[in-house]
Amino acid sequence: MEKDIVRGSVEMTAAMIISGTIGWFVLMSGQPVLSVVFWRCAIGAITLLVICAALGLLRPGVISRKLFGLAVIGGVAIVLNWVLLFAAYSRASIAIATTVYNVQPFMLVGLGALIFKEKLTATKLFWLGFAFAGMLLIVQAKPGGTYSGSGYMTGIALSLGAAFLYAIAAIVAKRLKGTPPHLIALIQVSVGIVMLAPLADFTSLPQSTGQWASIVTIGVVHTGLMYILLYSAIQKLPTHITGSLSFIYPIAAILVDYIAFGHALQPSQLIGSAAILIAAAGTSLGWTFRRPVPASFKV
Repeated sequence: MEKDIVRGSVEMTAAMIISGTIGWFVLMSGQPVLSVVFWRCAIGAITLLVICAALGLLRPGVISRKLFGLAVIGGVAIVLNWVLLFAAYSRASIAIATTVYNVQPFMLVGLGALIFKEKLTATKLFWLGFAFAGMLLIVQAKPGGTYSGSGYMTGIALSLGAAFLYAIAAIVAKRLKGTPPHLIALIQVSVGIVMLAPLADFTSLPQSTGQWASIVTIGVVHTGLMYILLYSAIQKLPTHITGSLSFIYPIAAILVDYIAFGHALQPSQLIGSAAILIAAAGTSLGWTFRRPVPASFKV
């Protein structure tokens, strides 16, 4: 059991570090956002097809028609989520876009209350307000350093839209419990191919080896390999460890943005980013403010 936790922690850490670097590869590809997402889906589909075939997941009867339909709906949401998030990178910077994107736990809480009638506790509302305060601190300033993007508020809005779509995909995923996750991923990227093939720009393909390398890396590493590591880790780890390690993702993205592009966050944005991540951790890990009952008063 302890060996599984150690291995799962290593896999989860690797998956989150990989996720944190995707913004750099998106910008280095030099491709329009729709084309980047299309190639991610196309190359990711080939990778996942090989994986699913090796695992014997392509045989008839593995997934019902109803669950297949739900997976398709989730695929539409997750692919649109990629489009909005990738579009936000060049507008609000990788660091800010990724941090704002991490309000997704609160949107999931809100959707859970609306769809599943889950109770909104005072603690959840507190963390929601805490994250909102952090959001205000981020929105009121722009990144420092060498940041020269345009459409900063548009980038913020795109990140929020991406977070909402991710929350929808997560809600759908709840209905797919028991379905092999690699197969779900294959269905999702296949949906992306169908959605984006008519919209991708095939007249301006990557011109350099570096650009093609970025595209292939996004498809193979950030889609195929990352899915394997992530789902393998989730199967081994308790929820609270999975939740805590997931915050490596935005931290890695902030570091990559600073090292690669010199996009340093201003003090108010650092405080706002910390507030969002602390609130997201509190929501995901179930932190409460109840004072422990002294042992002498326990019955």
